[in-house]
Amino acid sequence: MVGCEGSAAAQPGTGPTGRRKIALVGNPNVGKSVLFMRLTGRYVAVSNYPGTTVEVTRGVMKLGRDEFEVIDTPGVNTLVPQSEDERVTRNILIDEKPDIVVQVADAKNVMRTLHVLSQLSEIRRPTVLVLNLMDEARLRGIEIRDDEISKLFGIDVVKTVATEGTGISQLRRVLRGARLPASPFAASFIPREARAQPDLPLQLLLEWAQYEDPHPLAHRMGLDGTLGESLERYKDMGRIVSRERAAFVEGLVERIKDQSAPARVRWTELLGQWTRTPLLGIPILAGVLIATYYFVGVLGAGVLVDFFEDTLFGRYLTPALSSLLRTLSAGQFITDLVVGKYGLFSVGLTYAFAIVLPVVSTFFIAFGVLEDSGYLPRLAILSDRIFRLMGLNGKAVLPMVLGLGCDTMATLTTRILGTKKERLTTTILLALGVPCSAQLGVIMGLLGARSSGALVLFILLILSQILIVGTLSGRLLPGRRSDFILEIPPIRMVKWENILLKTGLRVKWFLLEAVPLFLAGTMILFAMDRLKLLGALVGGLRPVVSGLLGLPPQTAEVFVMGFLRRDYGAAGLFTMSEAGMLTTVQVVVSLTVLTLFVPCIANFFMIVKEQGLKRALLILGFITPYAVAAGAVVNFALRRLGVSL
Repeated sequence: MVGCEGSAAAQPGTGPTGRRKIALVGNPNVGKSVLFMRLTGRYVAVSNYPGTTVEVTRGVMKLGRDEFEVIDTPGVNTLVPQSEDERVTRNILIDEKPDIVVQVADAKNVMRTLHVLSQLSEIRRPTVLVLNLMDEARLRGIEIRDDEISKLFGIDVVKTVATEGTGISQLRRVLRGARLPASPFAASFIPREARAQPDLPLQLLLEWAQYEDPHPLAHRMGLDGTLGESLERYKDMGRIVSRERAAFVEGLVERIKDQSAPARVRWTELLGQWTRTPLLGIPILAGVLIATYYFVGVLGAGVLVDFFEDTLFGRYLTPALSSLLRTLSAGQFITDLVVGKYGLFSVGLTYAFAIVLPVVSTFFIAFGVLEDSGYLPRLAILSDRIFRLMGLNGKAVLPMVLGLGCDTMATLTTRILGTKKERLTTTILLALGVPCSAQLGVIMGLLGARSSGALVLFILLILSQILIVGTLSGRLLPGRRSDFILEIPPIRMVKWENILLKTGLRVKWFLLEAVPLFLAGTMILFAMDRLKLLGALVGGLRPVVSGLLGLPPQTAEVFVMGFLRRDYGAAGLFTMSEAGMLTTVQVVVSLTVLTLFVPCIANFFMIVKEQGLKRALLILGFITPYAVAAGAVVNFALRRLGVSL
């Protein structure tokens, strides 16, 4: 049998640039991304809930004359993967063999810290333990005997408050001398065939064997293939090892944790408890939704949009540009292209900057407050019972709520869900019924200006469709629901510099992604109008748009361009409504169809990436006719019942 291919120190995990690698590993929501920013100076999105980091982020850190590649990995509760993001982190440790592993831990939760550390110690890479969030631990009367951890595992332990920069200089000093950890977990369950190899992570392999074929894992770790074959006979023993590891860690906690000082109860802790109980949590949720509506729907989609669209663009910029083009004798074609009915400036840039940007900006601020306050995981607890009807659990609320920011990125975060069935179901629901921030803001402004009843009806319609399709998916799709295990972070006062920085970066991302697509969409409309194709398209869709849905023929243009970007379509409906072309009932019907309609093209490509082309096309083929059918039912019901809203 072949052993390890050299020691950890002798096999540096250098990348293409030749830099040595440092992997940041730890539980979700412990401050890995904040520490990453402190070490590299590179900003990544930081939020107060688990699952923020679902892709690997890399940056460069300088230590004297040396440069290191720092890898920010998705959060793990265990190195025995239970979800896709945990598997990503585990595979980085195996395949990239980082020169140094920095375990970032929540000092308040010693048991979780020691569980992951006991597993990391068996991978045999130089390791440093960072006990982060020490300020919160001390508020709870918790002190950690870091000298005991250091002595037991033979590694350096650093206490930090990463958000304030406390302990970062000490961490940089100890990284140079990072040591191979000892593995104190008893080796009672090592198979007889492998007892001559004490440095191999055999107990981890046994635990992995519960869920995966250990043979390729052993091969990837540089071990003889016969080890993987022999471990296949020990799958049941892996469960025993997991139980023994849990008991071992539990026995260590008393030696490591000291809680002699009484914990101080803060008002934020009381608020955190209230948000998790239905009696108080539901009224709090109602208050959050109302506050969000007034901030985004009234201020963003009302006051700011009126100023930018009517005053800035309508009164000054567009007339000034039209006058300039006439002065330059630009010609009718150029004038129409720039400021005409489908002009790049009068439609494309006006939609992007005057209608959508104010809404996006206010929504991102409101969403950032919900993220950083720690409210979103509590919403997961409140909604768990509902999601169980759909074969999911409360954890699915995180990508669903993130979809209110951007469905494309939310589709990516379905990786935090435990099973393929859950990821597929949530992807379908995101594509079907979750409006992105720009579309949602326009919807709130458009319906709010009509009547509160119209807004409530629209919300109930969309939620009902999500519940119907989700329940059917839960019954019909094969697979199982994972256990509902979610770390609940403390309620924290938001740091406005982080909110504003995230908002600025998200607005920048929106402008870079959306404005070119808005201009491309406007060009398509302009070209189709010039070639008389737009009229033909409207005529072809008239039986559906005007017949089944009871909408003006021009709405067909909105639906066609909604595939390019949903917010582009929503902005088109906003303009039609302001021009008096839509009744309130027609607004509700058209927004229902647009929201349930095909996902935007960026989200479609993300679905292809996550689920494959075949499933993406099947999803597209299902939700397109479903959206039209749902809109037709709503139109028929409202008109038959004589609802005027």
